[in-house]
Amino acid sequence: MLKPNHDPFALAQELSGYHFIDGELIAAQSGETFPVLNPATGQTVGQAAAGDSRDVDEAVASAVHAQRDWASKPARERGKIVAECGRLLNEHVEELGRLVALESGKALRTESRVEASILADSFIYFGGLASELKGETIPYNTTSLTMTIREPVGVVGAIIPWNVPMYLMALKIAPALVAGNSVVVKSAEETPLCCLRVCQLLNQILPKGLFNILSGDGPVCGGPLAEHPDVAKISFTGSVETGRIIHRAAAEKLVPVTLELGGKSPMIVMSDADLDRAVAGAITGVRFTRQGQSCTAASRIFVHSSLIDTFVDQMAEAVDKMVMGDPLDEETDIGTIVSPAQFDRVKTYVNLAKSDPAGTVRECATLPTDEHLKTGLFVQPAIITGLSNDHKVAKEEIFGPVTCVIPFETYAEAIHMANDSEYGLAATIWTQDLSVAMRAVHELEAGFVQVNQNVVVQPMLPYGGVKTSGIGKEASLDSMLEHFTHRKTIIINMN
Repeated sequence: MLKPNHDPFALAQELSGYHFIDGELIAAQSGETFPVLNPATGQTVGQAAAGDSRDVDEAVASAVHAQRDWASKPARERGKIVAECGRLLNEHVEELGRLVALESGKALRTESRVEASILADSFIYFGGLASELKGETIPYNTTSLTMTIREPVGVVGAIIPWNVPMYLMALKIAPALVAGNSVVVKSAEETPLCCLRVCQLLNQILPKGLFNILSGDGPVCGGPLAEHPDVAKISFTGSVETGRIIHRAAAEKLVPVTLELGGKSPMIVMSDADLDRAVAGAITGVRFTRQGQSCTAASRIFVHSSLIDTFVDQMAEAVDKMVMGDPLDEETDIGTIVSPAQFDRVKTYVNLAKSDPAGTVRECATLPTDEHLKTGLFVQPAIITGLSNDHKVAKEEIFGPVTCVIPFETYAEAIHMANDSEYGLAATIWTQDLSVAMRAVHELEAGFVQVNQNVVVQPMLPYGGVKTSGIGKEASLDSMLEHFTHRKTIIINMN
């Protein structure tokens, strides 16, 4: 078994230039690579294999071959193996946390180590669900035995994002494997090495070819994976624009697809809310420790006009105390934006708010002063007031540490503004009135609604959106059954 390597720089070099196909690290057939950057310093820390359709063909062929034997194993045996993968990952939490911190810029203590832990837990959780892969009997008539069984779909193509790469990968591959499928993953260009390491580790337990991983440009590598005729299911997390492209590819083949896309998630603070708890929940909800790089980030906060000034002051004061710095430093609360392109995007929206005479931008926390971090992609958290709900900054997904705080007078006004969005991923309401809370959870147009809390997605809680936020749910028993199996009806004539 591979031993944990707690030096992320050395591990990045060790993994540089490879895919993982058919049980081994191999270079891209093109021989080309692209750089992996440390967003805290701008330095190149490794290289990723630049995959194309030839690598996709090789990975899918390996997955097709491995899936046949895997599907023939009893479900509980598959579950035990997948749970064992989780236990192995538990031994590598520190290593994986450090590696994803290096690639993504997320702080080790507040984000990256947590992601590595929940990654391991996801495999253990889904491994324990193997016994639920069962059918049903149907009272068709008295002379026939009629029943359904669940069978795997085959090869699953999974395309994952960079913001929580290992965990969101786990929500695709763990249920797919338990259900009897094989998986080919295309990692995000910004964070390929941590996912490659997960694949390398798990291939010590899994049969070779069952879990393969590729890196490369989306259209050049991800596109051929989505279009491949032997890929029977596509699971994608990313932008709405790319999700539409993936959906069209799936439609051409008439195969099922799961899409977890964008969000502009609203949070409502009613006049009777516990203000201290609501402020703390907002700081968690905006995902400031993840630099706001989350689809569920509370990027629109509607606060009753009687509370808004106090709310904003308390929120800004709390965020000001957070430490921005080197993601690998245990003292750091907030790390960096993931890439120069994303950095420029976030700054463009912040500057747009600053240029509006009605807008007020409170930039919080202190940028790091260390010399080696001066070229890092650090953006101060921004709390914006004065803009209307139809302003570009309040309407469009920014994917950065930016939130718009907007006043309201009535419950109906708050619900209307919350739902006035193309997105429908997550929503939160803070109130001490149970009747208001129950009314809101039905009226808010979102797939994931919370009352008086703003926790991140956990295994066991069905997660997914409505409207342009996606199709289907992840992270639950239902997702394993509905997305990674098909139901076969069997009728046995007993005459």
